[in-house]
Amino acid sequence: MLASKASALTPRMWNVGARALAAQAQAQHQEKHEPAAGGAGLSFDLSDEQKAYQDLVRKFAREEIAPKAAHHDKTGEFPWELVRKAFDLGLMNNHIPAKYGGAAMGSLDSVIIGEELAWACSGISTAIGGNNLALAPVILAGTHEQKQKYLGRMTAPITGDGKPLIASYCVTEPGCGSDVAGVQTKARRLKDGSFVINGQKMWITGGGKANWYFVLARTSEDPKPNQAFTGFIVEANTAGVTPGRKEWNMGQRASDTRGITFEDVVVPKENILAAEGAGFKIAMGAFDQTRPPVATGAVGLAQRALDESVKYSMERKTFGKYLYEHQSVGNMLADMAIGVQNARLATYRAAWEIDQGRSNTFYASIAKCYAADVANKIAADAVQIFGGNGFNSEYPVEKLMRDAKIFQIYEGTSQIQKVILNRELVKHRKLGN
Repeated sequence: MLASKASALTPRMWNVGARALAAQAQAQHQEKHEPAAGGAGLSFDLSDEQKAYQDLVRKFAREEIAPKAAHHDKTGEFPWELVRKAFDLGLMNNHIPAKYGGAAMGSLDSVIIGEELAWACSGISTAIGGNNLALAPVILAGTHEQKQKYLGRMTAPITGDGKPLIASYCVTEPGCGSDVAGVQTKARRLKDGSFVINGQKMWITGGGKANWYFVLARTSEDPKPNQAFTGFIVEANTAGVTPGRKEWNMGQRASDTRGITFEDVVVPKENILAAEGAGFKIAMGAFDQTRPPVATGAVGLAQRALDESVKYSMERKTFGKYLYEHQSVGNMLADMAIGVQNARLATYRAAWEIDQGRSNTFYASIAKCYAADVANKIAADAVQIFGGNGFNSEYPVEKLMRDAKIFQIYEGTSQIQKVILNRELVKHRKLGN
């Protein structure tokens, strides 16, 4: 009913509708994600609630985001207007528990939303969903006081300049990306229990817009990563925190990406997450939570590339035939469809595992690696199907090809995902699983 009337929703009704759906999802979370007694078996159907907010988000993405995507790609302007609308619709910070003002949505719910946003523009989608990576360490390891302070402020009504709050995840450095154990930023303990952080982070999503950061820093020279690093919550306005210039990237230009310098930044002891030395485990746990949303972004982009290719192939004629009538093009379209479907299923499985309360490391790496590779292949094939037009910025697929590349790089490269998968395979074999 709600989904069928989506086209008639005013902005205020959108807000009420999305929030109501979030409340419904929260109330039914246990029922939806706990297996029925005796086992209900597999089902590939989304729930009525999931279908309803999928329709709502699809309408928002296609009517609000897609028409503005080219502008933000060309200018690199941060999409504050769209971020604000997404916040008002309840599409930001949706993993935050209800007691801290969030929708407490499941991971599967989140990836359904993420795919629709990324279909319209994966850069704007990253600007909207980028908070989730910074929030994950606090959700996983924060104290009640930390959650109340830092999660609570993310869901509080907007005041001041009218902009939603942004949080950033500061792990990557100029000298280490996927090699998290190579982090060189250091934190030195003071007599009162506080720490002084010195170092430089790089490629930080939302770095110039953030209200606070999750920062991973080395607090020990212990060679074991599980004991050498500590996670901190750092207020962006702390003395010594300096964001660098906005980086002009190959794609996803609507997302704000910068280096952040920490120079003698004093962090109070109450802003340590979990305990000293627990940072590496927290950071890795956060990646398990956020790799399915990254994978779903790749799926959304791939679906867009497929949709554009099918549409174009039904309009363009060569040698007296529509493109889709040529077997070579038809085979490309078929392979694209196979890739999208498989990537979506892998992503749903990785997200579903989280909702079952199980470790999803194996499935998260499969989804992230496969979806990223598929998105790049499909985007490149879309350009090929468009021919010379595909190489031109007046057509949508060249942007998709540029935007796709980062999915193979951030939150662990495709090569790192395979390292993880190899380790997981051996571990499970030794355990007899």
